[in-house]
Amino acid sequence: MDRRVSIGVKQKPTLDSRIRNAITVDVEDYFQVSAFEPYISRADWDKFPLRVHKNTERILELFEMVGVRGTFFMLGWIAERVPALARRIVDAGHELASHGYAHVRVYQQRPDEFRQDVVRTKQLLEDLGGCEVRGYRAASFSIRKDTLWAVDILQETGYQYSSSVYPVHHDLYGIPQAPRFPFRHNGTGLLEIPITTVRAMNQNLPVGGGGYFRIYPYGFFRRALRRVNRDEGQPVIFYFHPWEIDPDQPRPPNVGLKSRFRHYVNLHKTEHRLRQLLADFRWGRVDETCLS
Repeated sequence: MDRRVSIGVKQKPTLDSRIRNAITVDVEDYFQVSAFEPYISRADWDKFPLRVHKNTERILELFEMVGVRGTFFMLGWIAERVPALARRIVDAGHELASHGYAHVRVYQQRPDEFRQDVVRTKQLLEDLGGCEVRGYRAASFSIRKDTLWAVDILQETGYQYSSSVYPVHHDLYGIPQAPRFPFRHNGTGLLEIPITTVRAMNQNLPVGGGGYFRIYPYGFFRRALRRVNRDEGQPVIFYFHPWEIDPDQPRPPNVGLKSRFRHYVNLHKTEHRLRQLLADFRWGRVDETCLS
């Protein structure tokens, strides 16, 4: 049974205090996920009640209680509709970064459309947050081998790093052959900060967060991250979404079984597991963990 965490007191990491890991939040709402794309049109997004600001506030309060600063990759669509949220994130000491404007995967855009998207979102977030936006994360980690042209555009438009490559096999994303730890594209290009994996059975297993954090037993997840820290001497890059701590979110009708499983499995456990994770490891912002 997992040890419970007293959330009212700042926690000391219980496993390894030598390495600071990066905790990241992809700021999007429940109806904007790629799993729901076949069922919910972007043209209908404004018909859904926004829950992202309430859930993000809960995350900010949680981070404050345990003394953690993280990186928030925010959709421009959300920033336009909840403009105070970007500034709230920055004022609380967190890094504000871009998640693109409307959660369109890179391979669904032409290069000129992608350029317009990342420039628009960067300018919007910088205006609202009053800070430089240095990082970018593609929707559904959709920088793949067939979309590496996006890396040059990100560098040309002023981004200093991307966290858009997941070195795993997946039906929507992944470059399994990519380096597992931060690297520069083409040796000297844009810094890429991949989502964390561990090697097992001659392949990379995804242990960087999201649905995997909800599916795997917490003990397995903790051992995997500990292995990355202690055995490989590398920081973990972990991500989750505000809707993952919201088990009471509305459930759109007619969503397929596979998409329902991906989205809803173990939502009721996420917040407790997240509190445990914050206590068990040392956490910080991406820019402080991987750029400094």
